[in-house]
Amino acid sequence: MGQSREGQPKPALLLFVAVCVIAANMRATITGIGPLLDQIGDDLGIGSAALGLLAAVPLIAWALVSPLAHDLSQRFGHSRVVLWSLLLLTAGTIWRSAAGPAINLWLGTVLIGVALAIANVLMPAVIKRDFGARVPAVMAVYTALLGGVGAIASGMVVPVSHLEADGGELGWRPALLATGILLPFAIALWAWTMRGAHTDAAARARGTTRRPPTGIWRDGLAWQVAAYMGLQAASFYMLVTWLAPISTSIGRSEVVAGVDVMFFQITGVIGSLLVPVVLRGRLRRWVPALLPSLAIIGALGLILAPAGVFAWACLAGLSAGASLGMSLTLMAERARDHHTAVALSGMSQSVGYVIAALGPIAFGALHTLTGDWTAPLLLLVLVLLGQGVIGALVGRERFVLHRR
Repeated sequence: MGQSREGQPKPALLLFVAVCVIAANMRATITGIGPLLDQIGDDLGIGSAALGLLAAVPLIAWALVSPLAHDLSQRFGHSRVVLWSLLLLTAGTIWRSAAGPAINLWLGTVLIGVALAIANVLMPAVIKRDFGARVPAVMAVYTALLGGVGAIASGMVVPVSHLEADGGELGWRPALLATGILLPFAIALWAWTMRGAHTDAAARARGTTRRPPTGIWRDGLAWQVAAYMGLQAASFYMLVTWLAPISTSIGRSEVVAGVDVMFFQITGVIGSLLVPVVLRGRLRRWVPALLPSLAIIGALGLILAPAGVFAWACLAGLSAGASLGMSLTLMAERARDHHTAVALSGMSQSVGYVIAALGPIAFGALHTLTGDWTAPLLLLVLVLLGQGVIGALVGRERFVLHRR
C-alpha cells in the first residue's frame, strides 16, 4: 500500500487520511442544500420547480462531465486532476454562497457539479492504484464517509443558518459555505501526498494503461446496469432534496426536518455496509430487485401516515444506501476485467445521472402543479418499481461485452 508508480513509497497513513478527508467533502456541498430550499426560495423568490432544477444541476453536470474524467487523467495524471477538482470544488462552494444576484447560486452550483463529476470517477481509480490488496476496506470507509458526512451536513445547515450574528440570523449563504469547511484540509493533505510523486506520463510511456473498450455503449446488459444506477440515484435525490420540505409541511420545524434528512442518509450508510452480507445468501440473484421494496414502503408511508416521517425516512434510507452499494457492486461484478469495469462505470454514471437529474425536477414540478405531495410521492413509487424490474434482469450472472 502507498507505492507510487516510480516505486517510491508514500506514507500509508497520510494517504489514507487524505482519501478520508476527500471523501468527507464529496457529498456535503450537495446534501446540505435540501434542508435550506425553503429559505432559499423565500429569499430569492424561486418556486418549487426551479428549486428542483437547482438540486438537479450537479447531477446534470455529473452526467455531462463524467466521460471526460478518463481523458483528463490520461493526459495529466490521476493525482493532479483530483487536486484540480478539489480547487474547483472550493471555488464553486464560495461562489454559490456569494452575496449578490441569484445567478451566483446557479453558477456556483454548476462549478460544484463539474468538480464532483471528475472526483467521483477518479477517486476509486486512485484508491485501486495506491492501496493494493486493501482496496475493499478502503473503499468501504470511503463510501461510508460519503454518506455519513453528507448526513451531518444535512443536519447542521439549518441550525447554522439560524445562528445570531450582528443582530440577525446568519442565513442560508453562510450555512451553505460551511458545507465546504473541510476542503482546505483536503487540498493541503492531497498536495502533500503529491510531493515528489509521479505523474502518470511514465506509466503511459511504459504502455501500462489503455483506453477502455468502446463497445460498452452497444451492450444491452451495460444499459441495464446504467438504468439501475439511474433509477436508484433518482429516488435518492428526490428524497434528499424534498424530504425536508415534506417534513416542514406537516408542522415539523426546519431543524427537525434537517434531522429527518440526516437520518435518511445515516441509515443509508448502514444499508450500504449490509450489501456484502445479503449477497452471500441464497437470494443473491434477487437482491437487486428486492432492495427498492423498503423504500416503496417508506414512500407509501409518507402518503398514508406522514406523521411517521422519521420512521419512513429511515426505512427509505436503508434501501437507498443498499441500492447505491448494489449499483457499485454491479459495475464490478458484471465486468470480466478492470478495463471493462472502468468502461462500465463511466457509462453507467454518465447515463445514470441523466436519469437521476430528472428526479428532483419532476418531483418539484408535480408539487407545484398539484399543491400537495401525493403525486410526487407516487412518482417516487413508480421509479422504485422500475428499479425493481431492472433489478430482476440485472441480477442474473452475466458479463458485459461477453457473447451469450
